[in-house]
Amino acid sequence: MRVTFYSLKSIISGELMIIEFNGTSMDLIPTKIVAVARNYRAHAQEMESPVPEKPTIFLKPPSSLVGDKSIVVLPKVSQRVDHEVELAVIMKTRCKNVSAEQAYQHIMGYTICIDVTARDIQAEAKKKGLSWTISKGFDTFAPTGPKIVSQDSIDPHNADIWLKINRNYKQQGNTRNMIFSVGELISYISEIMTLEPMDIIATGTPEGVGPLKDKDVIEAGIQGIGVLTVTAHQE
Repeated sequence: MRVTFYSLKSIISGELMIIEFNGTSMDLIPTKIVAVARNYRAHAQEMESPVPEKPTIFLKPPSSLVGDKSIVVLPKVSQRVDHEVELAVIMKTRCKNVSAEQAYQHIMGYTICIDVTARDIQAEAKKKGLSWTISKGFDTFAPTGPKIVSQDSIDPHNADIWLKINRNYKQQGNTRNMIFSVGELISYISEIMTLEPMDIIATGTPEGVGPLKDKDVIEAGIQGIGVLTVTAHQE
């Protein structure tokens, strides 16, 4: 059985993001991808940035979404493209101005996302006080998968999270080290913008972020979810 949710984007482009949830294939078409910066202290330190007092969020376009076994295109305009493995929350129902406690009833489940980042473009934007949109928003810069697991199947605040490149560990951490919990993130974001069904929240990355090169095989894993695998290709 396959459940299909159509949007204007899918009708126009003919492109659908297929992902498994509870044994059923579904089309994952979020209205937005909300990502969280520096939600692990060690990552903030490696980026030489202060630990935030409240969540720092930014948007990635839905057009950056690709699935398991896909290709991540390293754009020719960037000299350094980095990996950032993250626990991703998939929203089930619309919510606005919810408390951290209420937030969990609006969650469909959890999956893995790699927040691919053109680091040199981001660094230049930071120097000029500009938005990070370009550095985060290239097509293929949000690999997500391999499946969505129900929210009661894992503890989102105590799961090992890791990333390998060509079978070598580059990132290893645990979600218990997140500064802001999943509930706190949803509550904060919902005060700013309405969260819609299938919207994605990427909850931040542990330390160890680093560059990708042409033909690199990237494996991103979270305990209880599985392994998301993509390959880097130079544009």
